[in-house]
Amino acid sequence: MVYRAADERYDAMKYRRSGRSGLLLPAISLGIWWNFGGVDSFENSRQMLRRAFDLGISHIDIANNYGPPPGSAEETFGQVFRRDLAPYRDELIVSNKAGYRMWPGPYGEWGSRKYMIASCDQSLQRTGLEYFDIFYSHRYDPDTPLEETMGALDTIVRSGRALYAGISSYRPEQTREAARILKELGTPCLIHQPRYNMFDRWIEDGLLDILGDEGVGCICFSPLDQGILTNKYIGATPADSRASKHEWGDRLAQDKIDKVIKLNDIANERGQNMAQLAIAWSLRHPEMTSALIGASKPEQLNDAVAALNNLDFSDAELTRIEAILKS
Repeated sequence: MVYRAADERYDAMKYRRSGRSGLLLPAISLGIWWNFGGVDSFENSRQMLRRAFDLGISHIDIANNYGPPPGSAEETFGQVFRRDLAPYRDELIVSNKAGYRMWPGPYGEWGSRKYMIASCDQSLQRTGLEYFDIFYSHRYDPDTPLEETMGALDTIVRSGRALYAGISSYRPEQTREAARILKELGTPCLIHQPRYNMFDRWIEDGLLDILGDEGVGCICFSPLDQGILTNKYIGATPADSRASKHEWGDRLAQDKIDKVIKLNDIANERGQNMAQLAIAWSLRHPEMTSALIGASKPEQLNDAVAALNNLDFSDAELTRIEAILKS
């Protein structure tokens, strides 16, 4: 059956400007880090991508090494794009990243010009796209001059391989310098993608201020701390959860679960579940353009988008949340 996108796909989604650019992103974006690889059900991946677009989630975030195996999430997206989403290409924002190890040898990771451009070309081939909307330097390379890495991003944009340049997981001063270099090259930094959630708040220590000063957008990944900031672990750990499949160590320590239980009480008072509270909380900063979520089933996307029904926090709520997180 031929896929036709929902006519009402833009009715409920909220869109936010990325920094001082002309680009609007959905407040909820979908990352295909997990559950879209070659080891996963293609039909489930396909249904999630289709459901996301039907909900107005017009931004899909990928990286070269997503899978497993590495590269297979790009291939899955490419198949779904060709079958279902190609007629809507001009309504989609597709981002990709390079920085982590992708192939053997000294040129298969980090931030050299050779690696960045080769990786972009490989990713375009695997997805079947003519261009990416955003291409990121996935991590700061301490051994490559920042001018070289940012110059590669500039080349990628000027050559038509991507429309915008971004960076991911750069520390505050690295971000300021990267933004300066890109501005001088004439390819402004569109967006920064850091990890951010209630249990990992490093971006509040200077990075958000720099992004505001530089006019750079922000899209946080892991706003649910890979599922910890949900109702999932309040009871016994589910057999199909990430925690049951991976060695998470102290990330599921009882003190975190105790905090989630208390935070869930606030969520219930707001008419939300724990995941919706965590997403809304991550979006409370004016610099935050979008929250990048993962999913394992289409229904989770409905739940995440419903968080946008209540994004406002009273001072009393924020004070209570802060007290729980610092306890």
